[in-house]
Amino acid sequence: MYLKNLSAFRSAVLFSVCIITIGAEPMPVFSHGFAGARFFPATLATDDPFVANELSLPTFQAIRQPGDQPTKTFDLSADVALKLTPNFGIEIGDGYQFQKAVGSNLHTGFDNLKVGSKYQFLVNAEHETILSLGVDAEIGGTGTQAIGVDRFSTIVPGFFFGKGFGDLPDSLWILRPFALTGQVGVSFPTGSNVGGERVPDNLEWGFALEYSLIYLQGQVKDIGLRAPFDRLISLVEFPMETPLNRDGTPTTGTINPGVIWSGKYFQIGVEAVIPINRHTGNNVGVLAQLHFYLDDLIPQIFGKPLFGR
Repeated sequence: MYLKNLSAFRSAVLFSVCIITIGAEPMPVFSHGFAGARFFPATLATDDPFVANELSLPTFQAIRQPGDQPTKTFDLSADVALKLTPNFGIEIGDGYQFQKAVGSNLHTGFDNLKVGSKYQFLVNAEHETILSLGVDAEIGGTGTQAIGVDRFSTIVPGFFFGKGFGDLPDSLWILRPFALTGQVGVSFPTGSNVGGERVPDNLEWGFALEYSLIYLQGQVKDIGLRAPFDRLISLVEFPMETPLNRDGTPTTGTINPGVIWSGKYFQIGVEAVIPINRHTGNNVGVLAQLHFYLDDLIPQIFGKPLFGR
């Protein structure tokens, strides 16, 4: 009964957000993810360094998971972030998985619910820098056991950063569109031994190297790009996980080269998902996302923080 009610709650929340998004009249505000002239897009595989009102719906990932019976996994997820004050925000997300192993039936179900909060303590416009602290949590047992979700919860305090290189000298103009964002944190499971398996604490780390043609055209040099190329940001993401104790496996992670197209009210991103070793996987996957800037799309509702307006 609990899981049935939880599924209904998830569906109701996502449906309500979709209706608000579709029905609102757009007005340009452009307050999303800026440090001075630098616009930081919402990255797909690593977390953002900023606090904003945003909606990812949907995020799609397809990859083959390693194991004795390699499993094709398709994941559709949604994530909503809300700015409560100018520097503090919360986030909630969930997904629905389809799993198919060779010689077995299709398994489907919800992922564990994920919640988080973030405090943005530094925004330096001159040096295009954003620094934040936050904590994320995966709530164990809220997903569907048929897809193998964890029964224990995991808490991950972390540090997030973003740095644009627009403050480089004009002689290095070709490098000024570059930016680097990233995160580092430690995951603490609420159970260290589950079903006879030792669950390690993990160093959760990753970064994204970006090259913004938006910044090149608008802030450095107009090289004559036209739509849609003048709105592109190429990037490579490196989401990684390193066990710290309890006989964990070697570092796992992926290398995700891709591109983001960013408009006034939303962005579309797609990346390849390339495992770094056999512990991560043996096949290349794909990650794609439609992401809405709620603060720009619906300024009547999300244009200002909920508190401290």
